[in-house]
Amino acid sequence: MQEWIDKHLAELAIQGKSPKTIEGYRFDLIQFKKYLQDAMPEVQLAEISAIHVRGFLVWLSERPDGNRTLSRKLSALSSWFRYLKLNGIITEDIMRKIRRPKYERKLPKFFSESEMETLIRIPDIQTPLGLRNRAIFEILYSCGLRLMELASLRLGDVDYRKKLVRVTGKGNKQRIVPVNNSALDALNAYLKIRPNLAREGSSEKIFLTKSGKDFDARQLHRILGRYIALIAQEKGYSPHTIRHSFATHLLSRGADLRAIQEMLGHSELSTTEIYTHLSLEDIQAAYEKGHPRSGE
Repeated sequence: MQEWIDKHLAELAIQGKSPKTIEGYRFDLIQFKKYLQDAMPEVQLAEISAIHVRGFLVWLSERPDGNRTLSRKLSALSSWFRYLKLNGIITEDIMRKIRRPKYERKLPKFFSESEMETLIRIPDIQTPLGLRNRAIFEILYSCGLRLMELASLRLGDVDYRKKLVRVTGKGNKQRIVPVNNSALDALNAYLKIRPNLAREGSSEKIFLTKSGKDFDARQLHRILGRYIALIAQEKGYSPHTIRHSFATHLLSRGADLRAIQEMLGHSELSTTEIYTHLSLEDIQAAYEKGHPRSGE
């Protein structure tokens, strides 16, 4: 069984699935394998059926895993069983007989526009690292980037004349995102002092650590989190909240949902639709204020 798990994950890597997704699937499939080995050690790979999957779900339901975790595990199993069917290991798509759990989608936290303005202005631009951090906040908010996308930006990815940024997202998919003048000004101010951070052997990545090395998402999360803690003491606010704020503020000002989908790099519109909560609140407020019979 482990051999076919490894083969499937290798196939996903070739298809361009992100390392994070592959590692998540690896954990889920090994957990399913261990469940079968403990509960039904005699079952063979070709004998696995929907009954075994349902038993796995019952076992999981007794653990502290939320429905979102169950949903991801079902996605991992669905992907694996399709692979096994394509390779003739099983004869039917087992997961067609499995009902997926329903779960409530939590609304994302976001900063208000004034909070974002405050956050952007916290770094001390009288220092090289302050200039860098101001530029990081400006680019994140202007373009709605993930931290790894920002870390991978190269000097040639910014078109200053057209005010566009080339972004490499999940699965190495590239997209073009507009960037505003405020972000470009902050970026230019940082680029003037970037040579002070660069060392021999430094890459062409735009943002460098104080030792001239490339950033990773963990380092960015730690640095930006210190600033965010100054204005958001409540648990759940993080650098990723800036991406949520980008989408929410665009939508509240009338941007098209599909345009936001493209800018965020979401493959499915349903992923972006979670941000409609704000526009629905605005619609309701307008209705209650303006409809002649709203008070009845």
